[in-house]
Amino acid sequence: MDPAGKRAIVTGGVSGLGRCIVELLIASKATVTVLDSNAVGLEEFRSSHADVTCFECDVSDYDQVTAVTGRYHDQVGCADILINNAGIIYSAPLVGLSAAGVEKHSAEMWDKVLRTDLSSVFYMTSCVAAGMLSARTKGVVVNISSISAAGNAGQSAYSAAKAGVNALTAVWAKELAPLGIRVVAVAPGFTSTESTKSAMTETALREVVRKTPLRRLGEPMEIAAAVLAVIQNDFFNGRVFELDGGLIL
Repeated sequence: MDPAGKRAIVTGGVSGLGRCIVELLIASKATVTVLDSNAVGLEEFRSSHADVTCFECDVSDYDQVTAVTGRYHDQVGCADILINNAGIIYSAPLVGLSAAGVEKHSAEMWDKVLRTDLSSVFYMTSCVAAGMLSARTKGVVVNISSISAAGNAGQSAYSAAKAGVNALTAVWAKELAPLGIRVVAVAPGFTSTESTKSAMTETALREVVRKTPLRRLGEPMEIAAAVLAVIQNDFFNGRVFELDGGLIL
């Protein structure tokens, strides 16, 4: 699919990888809409991107997703491209020892990560794909996964969520491709974003770099370029495009 002239939705598009994806889609002449829960960030984004439609939305909340996608369809029309980028990185072992004794993984954070990183993908895709079908249009859904889907020690919730994203990508590709909608995933390795740096210590990041054959973190624009590539390749469907610099978890 050539993004030029197509309508694209990017969740979590205000900052980090999402913003790079937005910038690349704009440069590719797509009509871009950003969904983000960061109200302050959205205001700043609007001031510098007058041609981008913005909606405040917590995509982990199904009621908000249905309301906002309904407004989108009324105001903008049917989307051609959906980028499920919104998510959080959270690191914690299942159980651990501390000065206070044995500590268990937070059940609250387990629920939050699964809602934000997995349920949001289900909510957004169901609503946007329904719009595509109603309009009888061909489309593409790109899910942002992670190499942590393979099982990264210390990331029970995050790994489980991203493994779920990969599974949904395969399921929906089989269900929706006959209807003209491709579903794919892009799985970054460790990338130089604020969310990565805030989730890991400097020591842990240095160890990741040491283990990566390219000896560096990925750059957000390199991941965004991969997103654009899978949008453009109409034979790529149901697969996960991994970009990890050669690091295998």
